[in-house]
Amino acid sequence: MDKAATDRNIDERWDDWYVKGLCDFIRVPNLSPNYDAEFLTNGKIEQAMEVVDNYINQLQIEGISKRVFQPAGSAPLVVYVIEGTQGCTTNVMLYGHLDKQPWMDGWDEGLSPTEPVFRGEYLYGRGGADDGYSAFSCTLAIKNLQLQGVKLPRCALVLETEEESGSANLLQLVDLAKDFIGKPDYCFCMDSGAFDYNQLWLTSSLRGITIVELKVEFGKSGYHSGEVGGIIPETFRIVRALLDRIDDPQTGRVCEDFHVEIPQWARDEAQFMANLSGHAMHKKYEYHEQCVPMEHENLSEMYLNNTWRPNLSITGAAGLPDTAIAGNVVRASTTVKLSLRLPPTSNPKEAEAKLIEKLTTNVPYNAKVTIKGGHAGQGWCMKEAAPWLMSAIKKSGYDFFDGKDTGTYGMGGSIPILSELERMNADTIVVAMGLIGPKANAHAPNECINLDYAKKLTKALSHLIAEVAAKQD
Repeated sequence: MDKAATDRNIDERWDDWYVKGLCDFIRVPNLSPNYDAEFLTNGKIEQAMEVVDNYINQLQIEGISKRVFQPAGSAPLVVYVIEGTQGCTTNVMLYGHLDKQPWMDGWDEGLSPTEPVFRGEYLYGRGGADDGYSAFSCTLAIKNLQLQGVKLPRCALVLETEEESGSANLLQLVDLAKDFIGKPDYCFCMDSGAFDYNQLWLTSSLRGITIVELKVEFGKSGYHSGEVGGIIPETFRIVRALLDRIDDPQTGRVCEDFHVEIPQWARDEAQFMANLSGHAMHKKYEYHEQCVPMEHENLSEMYLNNTWRPNLSITGAAGLPDTAIAGNVVRASTTVKLSLRLPPTSNPKEAEAKLIEKLTTNVPYNAKVTIKGGHAGQGWCMKEAAPWLMSAIKKSGYDFFDGKDTGTYGMGGSIPILSELERMNADTIVVAMGLIGPKANAHAPNECINLDYAKKLTKALSHLIAEVAAKQD
């Protein structure tokens, strides 16, 4: 591979194709199914798919074909296949997704989830870093290989449309598309992150997750708080008592039932990352000046908290009126949505069962408890890569990240497809990387993509795909 030619080929198509296409993608208001009741009928996901398809077609990639898999009632799965060089039997799967998280309130002045805005090297808008960029980076990386005439493996770009909703139909869809996708020898998942933007980063582990809605009811209606206060228990207080069974309200540490033994390699990684980053580990996030993050005096423990220990978040609530219209009422119910991040090696179904048992057993005052919306996703750990593959990854990173070493680190988020893919194809080698790094703010206000890192990642990916094809020799 000619590095200078790669720089030229990708640089020439960057502003007028890549960035322009990503901006058009950001403008489409296509929320994930869980956040759009009309997902299957309003045509917004189809609009996003069409934007991506139009830009891919502009590249005029040779040997490309597309199929959309969508059984009745399911979100679509889009698969592009690019035939490899004759005689090259290696099959590479590239994974990304097109659906988006809800907009959320709190975007800074001048920023919007659906109107792209440039500020320095960052492009703001929902779905750029998570994960719309993936289709553009993967296809441009492949186009570069064709322009240089180097050996190309067969590539299957798999674009999900319900990842942000927990991928309920993904396994069914992948099975439906398995003949078109082929059995992957390698999978490059582009939906992960970067610890910083100075070097290429791979993901060593991802946490699992279980999500439920907890609803607590007592009175059959709301009552005047002066009339029933001291008689009818407050459902918010009962919710608090139940949640205290899951994590310590003072420390945030989840009860031991959900922990696993942390492997030594992860502890070594934690110490390495603490030494590398120092307090940038938490200062890369914006918080009020007087606030003190968890485990701020022991950065390796902070790292393990974020990658190998469970953590509970309350991501939504219902039954609570806005403070502007809240009266003196003991409400009939309180509902909270719980997201419990799990260690990478936890069994999520077992964790879900434990969670439900703790929330529904011996409930204070025999209050009525309802659990809804269960979702359980498996965590993942990267297999030990063959020396030649790690060498190829490091070389690609070195070439396009100013001679910096490639890094590996654990991500606190979840991508359940990775463990499922390895379960279906035990021989598939999975490599996870991505653009969710400092300031990216995926899922939250002010989501943005670092375009400089995106360009370097695209170039490194192109060379890595070429190395995988060359290995067949």
